[in-house]
Formats: sequence, structure tokens, C-alpha cells
Amino acid sequence: MARESDPNQLHLSPMHLLHRAGQCADSLFETGAKDSGLTARQLAVLITVAGTKGLSQTGLVERTGIDRSTLSDITRRLQKRRLLQRRRTKEDARAYAVALTDKGRQTLRVIEPIARQADERLLAARRASSGVSLSTH
Repeated sequence: MARESDPNQLHLSPMHLLHRAGQCADSLFETGAKDSGLTARQLAVLITVAGTKGLSQTGLVERTGIDRSTLSDITRRLQKRRLLQRRRTKEDARAYAVALTDKGRQTLRVIEPIARQADERLLAARRASSGVSLSTH
């Protein structure tokens, strides 16, 4: 006879909890950023590109942890919105370097405070639910 899973054990699964945390984080970000049309992953790409001059798409994969095909789709969408530009690198004519456009820099300036607020709300919810205080006193 097969043993049935205990549905009360789900809250003990780190894999499930991390997945749920990601869903909550995405939801908080999307609520604040809905007018921008950006996703949390697109923001991660913009932030990473802004912090590294001449970054190749391969370097972007390494720094963000986003798989190649998804990253390719994200950069294509950001290019279409004129937030990113791609150029062939001088070192390797097969590789592309990505950079923010002026519009991309402006969008990042507007969206970063919204993302910080979503981060703060997520952390505040976690502190409230666990009773943990991060106070330094």
C-alpha cells in the first residue's frame, strides 16, 4: 500500500518555501512596477548591465544565473523597448556586448526605488511572520 504524503509537511520543504518566496517577491515587484512593464528578471539584467561596462551576453548569463535561451529572449525584448543595445565585441566578432541606452538608464533610475520598496516589504513580511527583529540595539 502506497503511503500518502502528509500535506502538513509542505511548509518544511526548503524547495517549496524558496519557490513560494520567489512568487511573493515577483508579485510584490509586479504590483509596484506594473506601469513600467518590466519583470523582475528584466530588472536584474538592467542592473547587471549598468554595473559592468562591455559585458557580453555570456558574462550576463554567468552573473545573473539566467539560462542562455531565457536571457536571449530577455535581451531581445529589452532591445525592442530600446532599453538595451547589443554590439559585436572587438575581441570576438561572434560575441555581443550589451549596454544600457539612455532610455534604459532613465528607466533604471525610476524602477530601482520601486524594487527596493518591494524588497523592503518582502523582508518586513518575513520579519513579522517569524518574530525575528533585525534591530541592532
